Amino acid sequence: MKQRCYNPNNRSYKTYGGRGIKVCDEWRDNFMAFHDWAIANGYEEGLTIDRIDNDGDYEPNNCRWITLQENVSKMRKEQ
Repeated sequence: MKQRCYNPNNRSYKTYGGRGIKVCDEWRDNFMAFHDWAIANGYEEGLTIDRIDNDGDYEPNNCRWITLQENVSKMRKEQ
């Protein structure tokens, strides 16, 4: 998520950082804060992070864990 938002060489940057999507300061600067949020909010192996509001940032109130299949379905609906 950090690469997509902050690395212009990342292939997904255009649709994340290039659109102004950011990672909240707490998560960007403190992996353990992100880790603790992830565990408390249902992270399991095989899930992927999803932004509830596609135009919003990666932050605790805008993220959840979903399966890759759900994520692909969601992307199709948004296109």
